[in-house]
Amino acid sequence: MLSHVIRRVAVVGGTHGNELTGVYLIKKFQQFPDLLKRSTFETVALLANPKAVALNRRYVDRDLNRCFSRADLANPELTGYEDIRAKEISAQLCPKYHHGADFIIDLHSTTANMGLTILPSSKHPFNLQLLAYLSELDRSVRVCFRDEDGQDSPMLRSLSAFGCTIEVGPIAQGVVNAHLFQQTERLVRTIVDYLDATNRGNPLVIPSYLTAYQAIVSVDYPRNAVGEMQATIHPQLQFKDYEPLHPGEPMFLTFTGESLPYQGESTVFPVFINEAAYYEKHIAMLLTKKQQLQLKTA
Repeated sequence: MLSHVIRRVAVVGGTHGNELTGVYLIKKFQQFPDLLKRSTFETVALLANPKAVALNRRYVDRDLNRCFSRADLANPELTGYEDIRAKEISAQLCPKYHHGADFIIDLHSTTANMGLTILPSSKHPFNLQLLAYLSELDRSVRVCFRDEDGQDSPMLRSLSAFGCTIEVGPIAQGVVNAHLFQQTERLVRTIVDYLDATNRGNPLVIPSYLTAYQAIVSVDYPRNAVGEMQATIHPQLQFKDYEPLHPGEPMFLTFTGESLPYQGESTVFPVFINEAAYYEKHIAMLLTKKQQLQLKTA
């Protein structure tokens, strides 16, 4: 458990301007603040990248969700729009500041078939207990660890040790899907209810274990000598996020029709398969291993 109560919760959307689930949820929460109002803490709904939202683009100058490393935040020479915005958000949310947030929920969407995926900001026991509660309450919720504990992450969620990113999909960029919108809103409100119960000293029942997926490595598309893609995701793998991929099974299909198998030595669970926003990052998918973590619930 936390040694102190949660005093301020930040719900953030529009970190990427064309991920409209988070954008319109934030607008809804700003219009109807009572939806997130709880008596034991203040809740702030923040639109992270308003200029990108207005342009319906992922970002203006560079990916805002890669601007929050300590080095970048401290670098006065980084003066692009997202670099400046990251410094402003850090000053508003970082817990070390007087009005910082104790818990951050950053809302995203993905073109990959990730369902309701939660990526915690750290492996602190408080986060793990929350994740176990959420995944037990709704079996469609999955937990993915993307960054190593203690790493200086450049992502917005790293501003606080307590909190998470929520990824929902599949959904096209620049589109609102009513079902995913409702699912995301319900998940956010469940999280703030959990935090409120914890503040009141009435913790909810937590399972003794958590099923999670730990990222191992990112995989790029096959490319030629000048960096051009030579293959795409194999049809048998497309939309198979979180399903096992065994050695020798199809992974890519070249543009000339050749099937390229997964050549690893052990079974993995790919996620963020064929994510549109990751093409520029040269990431075709992340490979994860499935884990069962024992939790201390006392």
